[in-house]
Amino acid sequence: MTEKQQCGALGEQAAVDYLRRHGFMLVERNYRVGYSEVDIIAQRDDELHFVEVKTRRVGSLTSPEDAINERKVRTLRRVASAYMASRRVPLEPRFSMVAVEVAGNEVAEIRFIEDII
Repeated sequence: MTEKQQCGALGEQAAVDYLRRHGFMLVERNYRVGYSEVDIIAQRDDELHFVEVKTRRVGSLTSPEDAINERKVRTLRRVASAYMASRRVPLEPRFSMVAVEVAGNEVAEIRFIEDII
């Protein structure tokens, strides 16, 4: 596994742990529709959150939040629509993000951002 992949895996696991600690039930990880993917699908109450995880090293030129662009928004919408239709999910969809910053092999900061779309 490359250093970039290790950093991403650390961030994604930190996001899963964070969501569980904050009352979310994990439904899916790395859910794919064709070439498109959403990192985490998690439920809390009557809402289904499609969660994008972005991990950056502390001191990076861009923040994790800067990585959510129009292309990523279209991908999230497409995957969520396909998931909701295939599962006939009666829950309200939400689009969220977990921004993770790491220093070395440790998580330095986690930010949960709801309604990114």
